[in-house]
Amino acid sequence: MSLLSSAFTQGYNTEYWEWDPKAKSPAAQLSSNQLCVYFHVDSALESRGTAGVRGTKGFTHGEHYWEIQFLEPLYGTSVMVGVGTTQAQLHLEDYQFIDLLGMDKESWGLSYKGLIWHEGKHRKYTEPFYEKATIIGIHLNLQTGTLEFYKNGTGLGLAFSGLDKVGAPLYPLASSTSAETELQLGFRCWHFTSLKEHCLYAVLQHMKGTSYIDTLPLPRSIRNQLQTYKKLAMPAWNFLS
Repeated sequence: MSLLSSAFTQGYNTEYWEWDPKAKSPAAQLSSNQLCVYFHVDSALESRGTAGVRGTKGFTHGEHYWEIQFLEPLYGTSVMVGVGTTQAQLHLEDYQFIDLLGMDKESWGLSYKGLIWHEGKHRKYTEPFYEKATIIGIHLNLQTGTLEFYKNGTGLGLAFSGLDKVGAPLYPLASSTSAETELQLGFRCWHFTSLKEHCLYAVLQHMKGTSYIDTLPLPRSIRNQLQTYKKLAMPAWNFLS
């Protein structure tokens, strides 16, 4: 169930990505549709560290929003959601129970204890949330370089800025130290940041392949914009084969 904020009901398009089976901790298991992640679920083993998982899409451009539902009550040292580069840590063992997202410059995270983390530093951002079925929305705007979180449809305010300067794709992330943590991906969407972007996307979407851009009967400046936009948009939206 989505608790999509009213800010995201107009002009947004459904986005399709899942948790990545090739980018996760050994202590994280995925459902068959890759929308649910289960941390530290082996009943024969206690949690021995911190486990993470990454989404299948990295974002370099545009505005993106997604929701993560916590299927069980939250407890333990750390359960987090956020974003990070492909260099962000996804697994720590040897009984290292830490706030994984935001431990260094490669990721930005929100803990269920209400703290936000980046570069190993934290500050209070909101009140803790422990309840089962809590839905956290993540709003990544790479036009403004900002990251904001929502709780059950209510905006919690600006968490981070400067993400447009990272210079690498940013991926959805989640992590946990606690046994039997269960998280489920919900609504995922993206938004055009300008009429120009909408037009470029429409042209590319109706092409059978992007190798023909240079043959279009358009001014070279427009063809160059299409080529540039293709490089920016395709890693995030993958709308063309």
